[in-house]
Amino acid sequence: MDTGTPQGLSSSSTAGASAPAGPSLAAVMRRSEAVALPLLALLAGLAAFGVFLLLLGKSPIEFYGYVYQAGFGSAFSWENTLSRAAPLLLAALCVAIPARLGLVVIGGEGAIVLGGVAAGVTGASFPGLGIGGIALMAVAGALTGALWIGAVGWMRVRRGVNETISSLLMAYIAIALMNHFVESVFRDPASLNKPSTAPLEEAYRLADMPGMAVHWGLGIGLVACIVSYIVMERTTWGFAARIVGGNVRAAQIQGLPTGRLVLGFTALAGGFAGLAGMVEVSAVHGSANGSLAAGYGYTGILIAFLARHNALAIIPVAVLLAGFEASSGLVQRRLDLPDATMLVLQGLVFVAILVSETLVGRFRLFKPETWVRA
Repeated sequence: MDTGTPQGLSSSSTAGASAPAGPSLAAVMRRSEAVALPLLALLAGLAAFGVFLLLLGKSPIEFYGYVYQAGFGSAFSWENTLSRAAPLLLAALCVAIPARLGLVVIGGEGAIVLGGVAAGVTGASFPGLGIGGIALMAVAGALTGALWIGAVGWMRVRRGVNETISSLLMAYIAIALMNHFVESVFRDPASLNKPSTAPLEEAYRLADMPGMAVHWGLGIGLVACIVSYIVMERTTWGFAARIVGGNVRAAQIQGLPTGRLVLGFTALAGGFAGLAGMVEVSAVHGSANGSLAAGYGYTGILIAFLARHNALAIIPVAVLLAGFEASSGLVQRRLDLPDATMLVLQGLVFVAILVSETLVGRFRLFKPETWVRA
């Protein structure tokens, strides 16, 4: 009987010894790949942007130095970055949640602007409610966003309309409606140079969180990410949604209500985007105006893909991208670069992420059998 080598073990004992370790090793490899590939894609995008700067005659080292200085180099920089991260957290959830069901919804910008208008009009129409007024604005913004993105899910379920195209087209419609509302229907007559709704009273403005000059929108975004993670990873609804995203035909065979799941989770995603618009109106602008169309919904697409649609991973990625945006002003002044420079950076990173998605499962380093043999 051979007892000196692993090959000498019987097949039953080998299976019994390796069965508990196999799934855990596979899970570790999957998680390692899920972290490593987006990080490598981010580095590749930054490197490609460095080449772009060299072609313009600018120093990449100097550029990234200014980005660190303005975005993360001091307490004031961190406060500015975290304030900008608040709407990005909610905008990224509008992309990440439907993605778990296999849907690519990229029209969160529309839900943000309409949610902001609904919140601004509601706050101006019901003064004197104190903290209840803020809650009412939040409900109005979230409900508007839920209806807007929920309509995308409805068209997908009932009419088979591609959600990527419909959500993008509806974003353009929403921006046009927002401009119409703030410049005509709900315009404050006193807003001469910059059309907007009536200004909110001071009691309806989101205050800063204790100990920092960052408004409570950041807290709302963090709670939304945590709740989304729990719902998607720790509840039967989230499990069913992931089954739909993995194989919708198998989900239908198992009797899962695929239509209701799509409608429910797209509405939830839109509600978070509408809440982002409310946060911008209450904490930043003080009224609904054209500044609501700041591109947060489009940046949220990049954040969600970089985070691999994981609600908790959205938090550090959103902070990173917010730091990039917070540094755009300093970079423009010091390096004499146009305002669109940061958009080029985001585009290169996004392309790198899309390329990295095609590499999933192709590296032997992340295959469990490689380590078992080793």
